[in-house]
Amino acid sequence: MKSDNKSSKIKKSEVYIKSSSDSIDKEAEELILESAGYPFNFALLEGPHLEISDNVLFEQYAIEQWSGTLVKTGSYLFDQKIIPDYAFKVLKVFPENSIISENTSIVVADVDKDKRSSIKSKQYDVHFDDIVGQENAKSKSKLIYKYLQNPDKFGTWAPKNVLFYGAPGTGKTMLAKALANELDIRLYLVKSTSLIGEHVGDAASRIHELFEAASRNAPSLIFIDEIDAIALHRSFQSLRGDVAEIVNSLLTEMDGISPNDGVVTIAATNNPSAIDFAIRSRFEEEIEFKLPSDDERREIIMLNLDTFPLDYDLDIEKLVKVSKRMSGRDIKEKLLKTALHNAIINDKQTVDMDDVAFALGVNKYKEEEVKGMFE
Repeated sequence: MKSDNKSSKIKKSEVYIKSSSDSIDKEAEELILESAGYPFNFALLEGPHLEISDNVLFEQYAIEQWSGTLVKTGSYLFDQKIIPDYAFKVLKVFPENSIISENTSIVVADVDKDKRSSIKSKQYDVHFDDIVGQENAKSKSKLIYKYLQNPDKFGTWAPKNVLFYGAPGTGKTMLAKALANELDIRLYLVKSTSLIGEHVGDAASRIHELFEAASRNAPSLIFIDEIDAIALHRSFQSLRGDVAEIVNSLLTEMDGISPNDGVVTIAATNNPSAIDFAIRSRFEEEIEFKLPSDDERREIIMLNLDTFPLDYDLDIEKLVKVSKRMSGRDIKEKLLKTALHNAIINDKQTVDMDDVAFALGVNKYKEEEVKGMFE
């Protein structure tokens, strides 16, 4: 006869036995599994692909046999009923090292969905040290870094939505890439306009797909560039018929209707005043990116000149002066690259100040904007 209190005991899972020194009184709120298959190959056994026909029914089925089991991310649970010894890998459990109970939400992730999805995560070889200046932005971003290092620690106090704003080319995207790279997590970097579809409902579907993919692969980072292009201020919404749909979809995801634990959304804009006020109110932090100072521009110039394929004979202090209103990207792309290309086109072996003057002219910088060039 089975004991009535069996479900209240902690099971010694065949895949994970918790140390007695650890706390074991936490109930699992959310459990995401991946179909892993059998622990060995046998001709009569099917592979790891399993289709769940009814998610609610599977959750009840799973709770009935695994209730009381202690689980952690990366551990395995084995079915003992319909398909004995079939394994499920724990992709995510919140909180970590917790016990499955009758209140645990259990789902099996469709891992092949990531392959079919148009939403792809990327990896970038960018580090914090690659970003010159922006010390205030980097300092404030430490909160995002610390949260994604250990999402469980923050609980309901987690940072969820952050706005990066400032002039183009000041390092907003670079900082997001550096955060993901340093943490070794997935970065979903999207241009906001790529979320717009041709038909009604397309935008809402793409936005949901983006957040679903990020949540499925948490901890992860979402970076939506030029968010003002889709989340327009209400005074401009009459210009675009799909704005209301997009704004409502973003609000749903940013408000955390779905848990999205371990996911931080960073949006970037050059013009925060153009953003719908309902969307803007969801950002817990607005981080400004400023144009580089004289010292920062000098460092940016020297870092780029170190990689020049030609010799150079340039007045560095004049370059610092003429680049006063330029971003780091402008200094590289509009000033130095144009000067380098002009030297190459003219069969020169050395880039000089004449090439810099040509670059300033091509990019139509006004005389007052390049004060100091001819002093």
